[in-house]
This record gives sequence, C-alpha cells and structure tokens, in this order.
Amino acid sequence: MNQSSHAPAVEQHAHRDDIGAKMGMWLFLFTELLLFGGMFLMYAYYRFQYPDQFKIAAMELSTSMGTLNTIILLTSSLTVAIAITALRKGNRFLALLNLFVTIVFALAFMVNKLFEWSAKISHGIYPGSEDILNKPNGEILFYGLYYVMTGLHGLHVIIGVVILSFMFVFIYKGSVNKDNFMKLENSGLYWHLVDLIWIFLFPLFYLIH
Repeated sequence: MNQSSHAPAVEQHAHRDDIGAKMGMWLFLFTELLLFGGMFLMYAYYRFQYPDQFKIAAMELSTSMGTLNTIILLTSSLTVAIAITALRKGNRFLALLNLFVTIVFALAFMVNKLFEWSAKISHGIYPGSEDILNKPNGEILFYGLYYVMTGLHGLHVIIGVVILSFMFVFIYKGSVNKDNFMKLENSGLYWHLVDLIWIFLFPLFYLIH
C-alpha cells in the first residue's frame, strides 16, 4: 500500500479528532453556563426580595467603568474572531496581531477592574467590612453577589489570557496554522463565553439604578 492510500485515512482521523475537540469544548462551555446560570437565578431571587436596596447599592458602582469594560470586551471578541479568520486564510501575521490585541484588551479589562475594586475597598465596601455589615440585608447581599460573580468572571478572564498567550506562541511556532486551527477556534469560543457572561453581569450590577 503506497503513501497516497494512507492520506484519506489520516484526514478522516484528523476530522474525527476535530469534531471530538469541538464537542468537548461545547460541553465544557455548557457546564460554565450552568455555573453562572445558577448565580444569575440566585441574583434574581434576592433582587426580587430586596428591589429597592439593590438599586441603592448599585448606585455605589461606577457605570462609566462598567461601560468601558463592556466596550473593551466586545472589541476583544471582534479581534479574536478576526485572528481566527486570518489564520484560516493563512495570514499568520494578521492572526498574531489580532491575538496580541485581544490579550492587551483582556489585561486592560483586569487593570480597570482592579482600580474599581480598589476604590470600593478603600471606601470600606467589601464583604465583611464594618461599613457593609451596618447596611440593610439587601445591600449586603448585593455586594456579596457583586464580588463573587465579578471575581469569578475575572478569574475566567485571567484563564483566557493564559490560553490566548499559549495560542500566540503556538501560532508563532507554526504548530497552530491554517491546516490545524481547532485549538485557536476552541480558545475563541471560550473567550466569547467570557464576553457573553459580562454582557449579563453589566446590566445586572451597573444599570439597575
């Protein structure tokens, strides 16, 4: 049997691996949605119980900073999509450029979030602080949910930065290329999930007042 007869079998095997990797990623994303979905339901329950106190607590948050972070993440979703398209077309330079920009946007998001959290903590607004414990139950619950949900989302952003950084190195070295781009596509799916979760968090915490 000559070498050419092995080619269809190899391609078919690679195609099955790609399908398996894609299904595995979608299953992982589904579990992530279940995790945050449970938190959204908890938020909805307590907001129904304490609607006025949730609105008062939300007034302490900076809508402008939340809006800036929303713009940053939406733009990063665009750049990662451009990176995937560019790689599939064989344009490695454009893929690397847009992937680098995506990573920069992700870091900018975290820096902005760090400034926001630091401002709240400096004013005594953090779980367990004396100022928080003297507030009504609804406001205590609001800030507890705020720190937990935005903190967990921030952790996902950090994980996304690590994943995208690895993709940058793989593309640079050529192990991820136009003929083998499934890892980058799955990384892009993960990053889109991170953006999608923030799209829900932003109005729940920053726009309810």
